[in-house]
Order: sequence, then structure tokens, then C-alpha cells
Amino acid sequence: MEGAKKYITLEELQKHNKPGDVWISIQGKVYNVTDWIKEHPGGYVVIMNLAGQDATDAFIAYHPGTVWKYLENLFTGYHLQDYQVSEVSNDYRKLVSEFSKAGLFDKKGHLVIYCISFVVLLLVGCVYGVLCSESFWVHMLSAAMLGMCWIQAAYLGHDSGHYNIMTTKGWNKFAQVLNGNCLTGISIAWWKWTHNAHHIACNSLDYDPDLQHLPFFAVSSRFFKSLTSCFYGRELTFDGASRFLVSYQHFTYYPVMIFARINLYVQTFLLLLSTRKVPDRALNIIGILVFWTWFPYLVSCLPNWNERVLFVVTSFSVTALQHVQFTLNHFAGSVYVGPPKGNDWFEKQTAGTIDISCSSWMDWFFGGLQFQLEHHLFPRMPRCQLRKISPIIQDYCKKHELPYRSLSFFDANVETLKTLRTAALQARDLTEVPQNLLWEAVNTHG
Repeated sequence: MEGAKKYITLEELQKHNKPGDVWISIQGKVYNVTDWIKEHPGGYVVIMNLAGQDATDAFIAYHPGTVWKYLENLFTGYHLQDYQVSEVSNDYRKLVSEFSKAGLFDKKGHLVIYCISFVVLLLVGCVYGVLCSESFWVHMLSAAMLGMCWIQAAYLGHDSGHYNIMTTKGWNKFAQVLNGNCLTGISIAWWKWTHNAHHIACNSLDYDPDLQHLPFFAVSSRFFKSLTSCFYGRELTFDGASRFLVSYQHFTYYPVMIFARINLYVQTFLLLLSTRKVPDRALNIIGILVFWTWFPYLVSCLPNWNERVLFVVTSFSVTALQHVQFTLNHFAGSVYVGPPKGNDWFEKQTAGTIDISCSSWMDWFFGGLQFQLEHHLFPRMPRCQLRKISPIIQDYCKKHELPYRSLSFFDANVETLKTLRTAALQARDLTEVPQNLLWEAVNTHG
């Protein structure tokens, strides 16, 4: 009969999960995104991770209602047979609708102005201290101010990557490049590439790049099998050097965090100089060149090499607070192997995230990321609204018997160190992993 709906089964949908043939389902309607995936603002990886599946919850989380109208051009004409919505997903979608009606995705308050003013104040204070004082201690204070400036600029870059913090998309892109590339030296293109994949595949050992830190860290013994990273497209080789470093990772954790920024610089250059398609590559490169012009020049204005080295180390040491925070939110969470599943997306977010409990007057310090679960469930929501919805999410998790972990900053550090220590001790089992001469030299007994 003309006009009758056409259906395909989930098994048939799952066959369309390869490059060149990518279909997804949203609210029971099947869409062919094979060509669109190349232009997707959120990147190629996030769609491929959910290819051949129902992606409704993830789509709702990341897209405002104004985007839905564009889906019709991608509609295949098919509906998903026996499409069902779990009680968890149904309640989640109701929450999104209620929060949207309440304007929580649009109300940013004056937070952006305050944050920008704070970043400018810190940067001006740093530059003034370096150029207008000869005191060693003033210079070190300036370094600390620069480190805090980088932290706050990164939060602004993070916010602008998830939603418009400015009045237009053009100004928002400007804010991204300014806070990311120009001020911190970290490409916003690199951040979007990795961060969006992290959100979709939260705590998947082989799909979430935020857990793939060999040879320095392994949060699970499953890394000892040399997993293949589906994000980077290469094997995460667990060789003798990796085993040695991982075996002491609970001791090296904080020192490595001090210099973790160097890895972000390296990753930025690797992406921007690669053959991979990078949105706004030229703009990102210009922004990075701006950073590598003003930062070395500022350091060169210090009177001697001792102060220059200490200035850099001090500024990096302050940013270690942020790197630690990022790991606290996930390292001790539940992990799994394999791609994310559209039908348990919400459950994976609750299992893989840990909130950091703090007083409201400390919200500026954590940049809203202390409400990690709330942020993962509603990434488009301005951070000034996350504390407001936190009790609602706690009740939601309790209703559906899902984990809601909120720890103090101290306790979160303890849990992270326990996770690292457990994996470290497992790595020391010589029957499980490759041996090497360095290991034998350090761990010879008798």
C-alpha cells in the first residue's frame, strides 16, 4: 500500500557500520550519514563509533532541537523494526526536554564575562611581573599566575567547544582559537578530535583516547594484552619499557602530571602536520604560531637561564592541578573493552565518571568539571547550571539503580592512586608480561 512504512531489522542496520556505508537510527528512523560524516562538525570518529546502531541518546545529548530538521535529507525511508526505548532512556529524554523548556541550555549568566576578565587579569599580572620586576619571587609568582591563566583559558576553550559561549558562531570560533591555540598552545582542533571521542566512548579502553596513555599509565591489566586503539588506529604495545614504567605508575603519577603539558604540545603538532583532515587547519596553525611567539619571548625576558627554566617548570606545575583533575574524573571509573553501544549510552556515562564534591565557592577552580557526570549527560549545558541539576541526576540514578559517585578531591586522589597501584602490581607479575633487562636489573632478589 502506498505510504506504508518500510522497516529493517537491527541486524540489517548493523551491517552498515563501515567507512563508505554508514547508517544510524535516531528515534526509530534510519539515516544514511555516509557522506555527511565527512562534514560533521563533531568529527568523523564519533559517528563511526555508533555506526549501525541506534544513536538517539547521544544525538539528543549533543544537538539542540534546531538540528533535527536537517535529518530529513538523510532519511533512508526505513524505520527500525521493533524499536523500543528502555525506561532509563525514556526518563533521560524527558529530562532533556524539561531542562530545555526551562532554558537551562541557554542561560549562561555572566559567567563568561567573569572568566574572560579573570584570564586577562592573570595574563596581565604575569606579563607585568616579568617585565617590570627584577625580583626572583615575583617572577615565580608570575609563573604561577600564568599556569592558572592557562587553566582558566582551557576551561573557556572547553566550554566554547561544547556550546556557544559568545553571541555568534564566528565569535565562538574566535574564542576557541584564542583560548586554546593562542593562549595555551593546544589546538582546539586536536581537543575536539579527542574530546568528542572521549564523550561518546567514555572509559572504553580501546575507543576512549583519554585512557590510552601507554607507556606511562595503564588503568587496567587489559592493556597488558597490547590492545589495538580504535581511535589512533594502532596497537598500544605493552613492551618491556611500558611494563617498567607502569609498574611504578602510582609513584610517577604526580611528576608525570607536571610535564603532561609537553605531550599536549606534541599531540597538537602531530595532528596539525598530519595528512588527516583537520577543520580550520590554517587557522589552528596560525594560533599555535602566536603562542610559540609570545611564550618563548616572555621567558627570554627573564634575566638568566636558571630563572627561565624555573619559570617554565613552575607554570607547568600549576597546570598539573588541571591534568590531575581530568584523570580523577575517569581513571578510577568502570572500564570496558569494545565500542560504545547506543542502547546503554546513559549507563556507560554513569559507570565511567566520578564527580568531585566541593563548595560552590570553589566552582571557578574546577571549571564545572567537578560535575563530571552531569556534564557528560548534558554536554551542551553551561557549567553555571550543573550544580542546580545535580540533585535531580542523583535522584534519577537512585531510581534506576545506577552508580553516582561523588568524592572529595582528596578521596578522588586516593581512589585514582589505588587504581594505578593495582595495575602496577599486576604488571609486576613476570608470568603475565614481557621481560626486559632493565626490569631484571631493578627487581633482582636474593
